[in-house]
This record gives sequence, C-alpha cells and structure tokens, in this order.
Amino acid sequence: MEQTRHESKVLLLGDARLYEKSRILEEKDLPLIQSVVQELQEVLFEFKAKYGAFRAIAAPQLGYQIRLIYMHIDKPVVIINPIFSYLSEEKFEVWDDCMCFPNLLVKVARHRHCVMDYYNDSFEAQQIKAKDSIAELLQHEYDHLEGILATQRAIDTQAYRWRNTYG
Repeated sequence: MEQTRHESKVLLLGDARLYEKSRILEEKDLPLIQSVVQELQEVLFEFKAKYGAFRAIAAPQLGYQIRLIYMHIDKPVVIINPIFSYLSEEKFEVWDDCMCFPNLLVKVARHRHCVMDYYNDSFEAQQIKAKDSIAELLQHEYDHLEGILATQRAIDTQAYRWRNTYG
C-alpha cells in the first residue's frame, strides 16, 4: 500500500521522539494549538479513509512534543493538558492499534472506566467520563503524551498480530 499525503508525517515505531514525555501547553500557545489541530485532523481523516479505523491522534505522533490530543468520533474534540482524575480498578483486554504501526495489533489491558480532566481549544476546563472503548482510546492517546506506546503495554510476548488487510 502506498503512503498517503499526510501519512508520511506520522512517526513510526522505533522513532526516539515517540518515547519522549510531552510539555504542558499554556494559553499563550493557542495559535500553535490551532495549527497543530488542523494537521492532526487532516492526518486522522486520511487514516480513517485508508484503514477504516482510527478515532483520535496525539500531537507527539506527528513529532509535536506537546500535550494535545485530537479526537473525532461524532464531533471534533480538542484535548489540551489532559490528566486522569479516575481510573477504575477493573480492566479489560483489547487489541490496540496505532497510526505509528498501522498494520500491527497489540493486546493490552486497559482500565474499563476513566475520568479525564482537560482544557478545550478555548482553554476552558472540561471533563470526559468514559467507559470501555472510549476509555481505552483516551488511555492510548494519553500514553502518547507520556512517551509510552501500546507495544510497551502488551500483556505478554504473544500479544501481537497483523491486521487483516486483505478482506
């Protein structure tokens, strides 16, 4: 499969920048945030069109070491400086995918419920209460801000498989 226009911007598994912790954003960073959000949106939509998957992307995946996530499920959500105020003790296992290794799936254990506090693109305090697949998604993207990839959270050495790209 050929790389699409924006796909080549995504850092791939093994790139040292993916393992760096991102810096906190301030309100004065809003012009930077707006330009990065536009780029994140373009890349996310391109991946959705190509792979039929992917619901969010974190700025570090494009080499921006800032605490910014763009999520688009039903509508766009900009998540700035997120922190978890709650992670349930109950966990579940899921096959995780990532734009940094788009054809590899990794089985990970994630918290079933979470509460994330963050700022929106107007720098207003917000909160998301999530469970199951959205909770997993938020944890995955948050890990990118911490310099952690799903491959580092694999449940064991057999927790890898290739995405079925042929049907």
